[in-house]
Amino acid sequence: MTASTQEIEPALSIDARLTAIERQIDLLLNLTPLNGAEAWDDFKRTDFTVAPTLRLRELDFEPDLVRRDLYNLEIEDVADPALHSLFRAKRDEIARQITALEDRDTTKFVHGSRQLFGDPSAGLVSSAEQLLADIPPPPPARGNVTSGAFADAARAELEQYQAAYPGFPADVEVREDVSELMVSAGQLLIPESATFRADRVEPLLHHEVGTHVVTYQNGARQPLKMLTIGLPGYDETQEGLALISEYVTGGLDPRRLRVLAARVVAVDLMLAGGSFMEIFETLTGEHRIPRGTAWSIAIRVVVAGGMVRDAIYLRGISRILEAVASGVDLDVLLVGKLALDHIDLVQDLLERGVLEPPWVRPRWLEVPGARERLDRMAGGLQVTDLYEGDGER
Repeated sequence: MTASTQEIEPALSIDARLTAIERQIDLLLNLTPLNGAEAWDDFKRTDFTVAPTLRLRELDFEPDLVRRDLYNLEIEDVADPALHSLFRAKRDEIARQITALEDRDTTKFVHGSRQLFGDPSAGLVSSAEQLLADIPPPPPARGNVTSGAFADAARAELEQYQAAYPGFPADVEVREDVSELMVSAGQLLIPESATFRADRVEPLLHHEVGTHVVTYQNGARQPLKMLTIGLPGYDETQEGLALISEYVTGGLDPRRLRVLAARVVAVDLMLAGGSFMEIFETLTGEHRIPRGTAWSIAIRVVVAGGMVRDAIYLRGISRILEAVASGVDLDVLLVGKLALDHIDLVQDLLERGVLEPPWVRPRWLEVPGARERLDRMAGGLQVTDLYEGDGER
């Protein structure tokens, strides 16, 4: 422990307890349907005419007890003004997560979702609609890999990190009870029933392993453990950074851009009162999104009563493009899971010796062509500039 770290040791105790409380909650896992594959099969049997019924897992924590632990934290005793403000914001965010999970499958849930992730702006919706209009629907993708094959590729990717950074964990699990690819507490969770486009395997590995797992492991090496679960409002920046990893490795292709745009449009439709079927039919009919993709997008938006989180992907990459063009170095975003708004705080803690530079640098920064794409970003790009017309990168 450095002298600088010793000075804020009482604050680090609060940080560790906040981190432990949020880990009990696991917002995304508790908002992932248990029956995604079965619901899709049922939907197909109705010839895509009857909205699915989704089942969520039972909460394995008692909300009132966790809330009591949360507000028993003596944040008022944290002397460092920046950390005091950070901890209060994180406490408020965790409290909103607890309430949102209590409100699942009620009309109140969508309001909690909006508090946590924010509404898509008119400008973001306009950019999404422009992308959908400008990018023609690609021909059907050829070649899929199974969840088992994807898990093997993920383990091979993790082995490359382990070779460069001894001690880097390799946690991969194929599970029946998740319907989306995700990283939870540094572990890559793969839906057993999922298949993946062969040409999406490498971009997804840079997204999930090279960004989400890497920033988790970098955060785990810091005294501020909140950098593993994410500083307040980190999701938008984290997902934007993961999409940057896809872009610089040539994996942010027209099909992927259309999906990101369709997610924003779907969220906007849901907030306007659109049902699952209205969202699905708008995506397939007006925007010519394939049925399977439209299903996945619509499910993610209507789950639990209305989830706006999917708008953060396009918003996140848009904001990072703006930040890089203004001179922000991506390295600061690799220290752990943080938001663009925390860059000044993190840089201050780095200069004071409280935090350390990132332990792991993601492989996506070094692949062929990455430097050229990073230079393009520094020169200034809008999210609509990422589509180049011919699909080449």
